[in-house]
Amino acid sequence: MRRIDLIIIHCTASRPDQHITMEQLDKMHKARGWKCCGYHYYITRDGQLHFGRPEEMVGAHARHYNAHSIGICYEGGLDEKGRPADTRTPAQKLTLHTLLVSLKADFPDAEIMGHNELEGVHKDCPCFPVSIYRNYFNNLKP
Repeated sequence: MRRIDLIIIHCTASRPDQHITMEQLDKMHKARGWKCCGYHYYITRDGQLHFGRPEEMVGAHARHYNAHSIGICYEGGLDEKGRPADTRTPAQKLTLHTLLVSLKADFPDAEIMGHNELEGVHKDCPCFPVSIYRNYFNNLKP
């Protein structure tokens, strides 16, 4: 198994009226020349969890960080006018929290970060403060 020290959260940077299925996401990533979807997990607006790359496979979601990270992406991240916004639905929030609990059980030392928090990244992705999850898990430590 790979050494995982980061769990990186992304968004599709899509508006509420744009729906991106797992199949479409996979096709978009293949068009970039990748073998398959670059993320390990994808959460659609209905809260459905989709599996992308197996965890054992290096992702294609955060340059310079892929070898030691797990990539999660949620559908959304832009408001109706195309501005960055936290558009996660209650179902997405629940699924993301549940997934993070599971991943932290498997990789307890992995830090949870937003794509925008990585050095050299100049994007708003994932368009919400990921520190809420980091703080939650840090407060659980004895």
